[in-house]
Amino acid sequence: MLAKRIIPCLDVKDGQTVKGVNFVNFRDAGDPVALGERYSREGADELVYLDITASHEGRKTFVNLVSRVAERVSIPFTVGGGINAVDDVDKLLNAGADKVSVNSAALRNPDLIDGISRRFGNQVCVVAIDARCVNGEWICHINGGRIPTERKLVEWAYEAQERGAGEILFTSMDHDGVKTGFACDALAKLHESLQIPVIASGGAGDYGHFYDVFTAGGADAALAASIFHFNEISIPQLKNYLGTRGVEVRL
Repeated sequence: MLAKRIIPCLDVKDGQTVKGVNFVNFRDAGDPVALGERYSREGADELVYLDITASHEGRKTFVNLVSRVAERVSIPFTVGGGINAVDDVDKLLNAGADKVSVNSAALRNPDLIDGISRRFGNQVCVVAIDARCVNGEWICHINGGRIPTERKLVEWAYEAQERGAGEILFTSMDHDGVKTGFACDALAKLHESLQIPVIASGGAGDYGHFYDVFTAGGADAALAASIFHFNEISIPQLKNYLGTRGVEVRL
């Protein structure tokens, strides 16, 4: 069995790391370069950097800041936000990213997934999905969660897999920043439906939530932000907690 991964996330807005609740009410969480270096040193398995307003503002990710973060980390580094074309991926990989995350652009143009996978390999292509539960159905949203689509979570995740996505990063908008636990029921459905790894995002609040997402939710990795940014949970202590409870992690 592959070890479960712990992944801090840098949500970046105007050059600073921020964290909100349910995708609104953002507060400053610090310098992304310093945070990235800290998480790399503390034993995070990977790092995710999301330029959360790039798609909504109709611009590309700030490559210079990506490069500065990449210089300070020694763990796999995923970058997302404002990626609309295969050539955008080339620029980010050259800036130091190991993988890219596509969300809104992939929903608008699913062929983007095929193009990234064919050119760079599916290990580079992470498809991020922001979804909210509406009348019992998980509905995918675009533009940083601002606009609902007609696509449903599991069917879109399966299509992304078939087009060449190497991983799915699912964020529950309902759970984001609330710290009451991950959307384990939805994650379990993804786990049952897919053959590629699923990264869980949205809802981490305590050590037990990570245990639940890896066991009940079947997630391959768990992503969190504020609990790490504001020192509510340390990565070494979290890994020790999981390891003593039978969850395989890299110590």
